[in-house]
Amino acid sequence: STAVSKALGEAPAPGPRQRSDTVNTNVLGHAGKTWALVEAGGYPVELDDELQTVAHNPFEGSLKGSFTAHPHLDTATGELHAICYDATDPNTIRHVVVGVDGRVRREEPIAVKHGPSIHDCMITPQYVIVLDLPVTFSMPALVAGYTFPYRWNPAHRARVGLLRKDAPGSSILWCAVDPCYVFHPCNAFENADGTVTLDVVAHATMFDGGYNGPSAEASAFERWTIDPATQKVARKVIDATAQEFPRPDERRLGQPYRWAYTAGLQREGGPDGPFVADQRLYRHDLETGERAVHDFGPRHHVGEFVFVPRTPGGAEDDGWLMGYVVDA
Repeated sequence: STAVSKALGEAPAPGPRQRSDTVNTNVLGHAGKTWALVEAGGYPVELDDELQTVAHNPFEGSLKGSFTAHPHLDTATGELHAICYDATDPNTIRHVVVGVDGRVRREEPIAVKHGPSIHDCMITPQYVIVLDLPVTFSMPALVAGYTFPYRWNPAHRARVGLLRKDAPGSSILWCAVDPCYVFHPCNAFENADGTVTLDVVAHATMFDGGYNGPSAEASAFERWTIDPATQKVARKVIDATAQEFPRPDERRLGQPYRWAYTAGLQREGGPDGPFVADQRLYRHDLETGERAVHDFGPRHHVGEFVFVPRTPGGAEDDGWLMGYVVDA
C-alpha cells in the first residue's frame, strides 16, 4: 500500500489502485505470476519470487472492479473462479472468471440486498456456490471509522446460491439456510440425486456487536446438503469442536473426497474471551467420522495449513501438511 511504502521510505509501487490499496489476505500463483489478494478493496498486486511488490495489477487491465481473497482453481479448465463484492455497490456481487492467460474473461453481476460480505465461495464441475449470509455493510460502522464496516444483520435472509458457471447472474438458484456465517468452505461436490454437498466451518454469528471475529459463539465443521428441488439447505455437524481454515487436498476440489484438515480455535482470557488460534491441528476422515489430532503444545498457535501431495498423481492424504506455527 501507499502507507507501507511511505513508512519504509520507498517509492509507491506502480500500477492502478482502488480507493483502498492494502492487499494483505492471500497469495497464490496463476498464469505464471504470483498474486497478493484482498476482498472488497484493492486490485491484485503482482509479486516477484522474493514476494516483493512488482505492481498493482488488475489482471492486465481486464478486471473492472474489486476482486476476492479466495478465488478457486477449476482443475478441468485451469481458470480461476471468484465471487467479488464492493461496499460502494450494496445491490450487486460479481462472478469473476480469470482465464489461463491471466485476464478476466467473465464478470457477471448477481443481484443481492444490503451489501453482504462474501469472503469465499466454492465450485463444482457445474456450479459456483455463493454464500449470501447475514453479515452486511453497516453505515454506522463506517461513520464510526471502521475500515471494514460489516456487521451481523439478522434482517438479512441467509441463503446459498447455485449458479452455473457460464449462466447469467439472473438465473442463480437461491436455497434457504438457517442463519449463520461462513468465512471458509472446505470443498463441494455434486451428487447423483441432483443435490450438492458443501463442507464448511460455520459460525452461529459474526461481528455481532463488535468488529472482532469470531464472535462469542463457537464454530463447527459442518456438511451442508443443498437441494435445488426444494431450494433448501440441510445442515449436519461433522465436528462441534471450535476450528477454522478447512482445507482439502486441492487436487480433489469440486469432487467427492475423504480427507479434510482444519486448525483449532481456543478462547483467549477465559470462557467469554474471543476465539484465537489453538495449538491443535485436525485431520477429519469424512468416510469414517474419525478425527486425528496433532498437538503442538502449550503457547503454540497454528495458522492455516495446506496439503502438499508427495507426488502429483499420488493418493489423497499421501503427503504433508505445511503451515506456520507461532511459538508465543
